[in-house]
Amino acid sequence: MRIVIVGAGAVGSYLAERLTSDGQDVVVIEANEHRADELRDLVDCKVISGNGASIGVLEAAGVADADLLIAVTSSDAVNVLASQAAARLGGPRRVARVQDPTLREDLQAHGVDVVIDPVEALARELLLLVRRGGVSEVVEFADGTISLFGGRVQEDAPLDGITLRALRQRVTGWDWIVGALVREGVTTIARGDSMVNAGDHVLVVASGRSSAEALKLMGLEQHRAHKAFILGSTRLALLTAELLVDAGISTVLVDPDADRCDDLAARHDRLVVVKGDPTDPAVLRAEGVESADVVLGLSGWDEVNILGCLVAKALGVPIAVSRFQRLAYVSLLSGHGIDAGVSTRLAAANEILRLVRRGLIHSVATFQDTAAEAIELQVPAESGAVGKTLTEIGLPRSAIVGGIVRGRKGLIPHGNTVIAGGDRLIAIALPEAIPTLEQLFS
Repeated sequence: MRIVIVGAGAVGSYLAERLTSDGQDVVVIEANEHRADELRDLVDCKVISGNGASIGVLEAAGVADADLLIAVTSSDAVNVLASQAAARLGGPRRVARVQDPTLREDLQAHGVDVVIDPVEALARELLLLVRRGGVSEVVEFADGTISLFGGRVQEDAPLDGITLRALRQRVTGWDWIVGALVREGVTTIARGDSMVNAGDHVLVVASGRSSAEALKLMGLEQHRAHKAFILGSTRLALLTAELLVDAGISTVLVDPDADRCDDLAARHDRLVVVKGDPTDPAVLRAEGVESADVVLGLSGWDEVNILGCLVAKALGVPIAVSRFQRLAYVSLLSGHGIDAGVSTRLAAANEILRLVRRGLIHSVATFQDTAAEAIELQVPAESGAVGKTLTEIGLPRSAIVGGIVRGRKGLIPHGNTVIAGGDRLIAIALPEAIPTLEQLFS
């Protein structure tokens, strides 16, 4: 697939790297010459310096022959204008990052086919993380009938120091499956002989009724959050605070900007807004941080988020979630004082990859420290896989089917599970296995 990306900022550069490594033909347009040069050094793709809303620049990028245009600059206006210009050239499907809700009405008339907002998507993910306390990732399929959890295996947990085959022999009626494990940056799709150790980042698929059991395997427990602290007053911080308050969770927001705090307090009467340094133990202690169930570092500064979370943990908060601009921090610090790391880049990738992998695939989820993806794909009634067991189908070793949504029910499959037409399969796969999966179930 030929993809033109307008904007090489945090989101655009990450998408360029991810899609290029996925084998896509990527062209990036970036107005900032220095940023364009940096991307040329980092990613093996064509980079054009220029205004992505310019007809001439888009023509030079070959947008008329592209399959997808992704406009993800920091300016909503530029993203919409780039989509308009591409439409005039008879170009591809157009995706624009638009963060201002007031601009989203009737965008199709302005050339935008799909609107994405990574910040809004990440706020919804954070609500799930807070509700399912103790995990580093959570993805729900089919209204929660199937859930995928990510977490680090704790010392002396049932998963620690045992093969998955031996664990299953000890447990009767298991309704979960370990899909993948990440150790020192290396991802392995789980098999019966896979040995799991404390500190491994594992991805577990479970039916809705077995979520608590799946967490106990990792040595984790679900904590129903009653009180949350948010550090920072970015748009992500505010959107997350609104979702938490609406969910009945008492929420305190801490930020050093007095004017910003006054404005937020005036507009949000159910939100406790505190003017102060979010990294200052005295400020956090004075607001009763020790009684909080979770702290979310959501400022625009990695250093503030990290330090604020570590201070809150030292004061007794059981769970700390930090937003990172630098993706290297996500895998490096998660599990070392920071329980979960989140990034708007990953949230954008989930939105974009779903469009790139269109067809049988309905949804895509990416993870913090691995190229593996969780994909939800539907099996058509005429598929050659219908009537065969998973064992007979012959899945590649770099993929595993961890769940099946059949009608309104979710089930965890075994090797002898027979595929039916209309099934939605929840698979965990490395990128190179995804075309094979689509072919097997097409």
